[in-house]
Amino acid sequence: MQFRDRRQAGRKLADLLRTQQEEGALPDPVVLALPRGGVAVAAEVARVLDAPLDVLVVRKIGAPFQEEFGVGAIAGEQEALFDEDALDRLGISKSELTPVVERERRELHRREQLYRQGRPAPDLRGRTAILVDDGLATGGTARAALHAVRRLGPRRIVLAVPVGSPEAVNLLRGEADDVICLHRPASFMAVGLWYEDFEQLSDNDVLEDLRAAAERRASRT
Repeated sequence: MQFRDRRQAGRKLADLLRTQQEEGALPDPVVLALPRGGVAVAAEVARVLDAPLDVLVVRKIGAPFQEEFGVGAIAGEQEALFDEDALDRLGISKSELTPVVERERRELHRREQLYRQGRPAPDLRGRTAILVDDGLATGGTARAALHAVRRLGPRRIVLAVPVGSPEAVNLLRGEADDVICLHRPASFMAVGLWYEDFEQLSDNDVLEDLRAAAERRASRT
């Protein structure tokens, strides 16, 4: 299975979630996107479920010698969550990563301020939090996001993605109340391989989706 783009993937994911919603499994949902890539997917989910759309900014902590190799992640104000096995294999201590964590936390705060435009974070107490990304590779960033969401007191947490590695999906089943993944290829390699169009999204793309979702809900009140 290969998706045309993030929006088509979001519509397919939304169809499955809508069935669960109709069965009463997703009461009072709030859709939380992991920016940037997850926002385009989540926008479709929020539209179909008629749910509010917001973001949960998570930043990957990369190895000093190869930033794309994730060894941890941060979300909100919580401490960084590290992949202890990866640190051991690479011979890296947490203290060596302090400058990386500080840099990523600054970027996390910048994005939160930009995307929220002064709006407070949504109150998740007693609600269903649906955390959406465009895919799961190692699951590190999603794990940090789930930990951050759990602290906010939702009634139920659902992690929903179009595609993910079987290892990441299995890892995160213990972190969320439910994990929904449409495609779990045995030879995963990378998220982008499962999309025909996996263009990098911008801050403006995120803002446009958040604005459109807010305007759609405002027009119904």
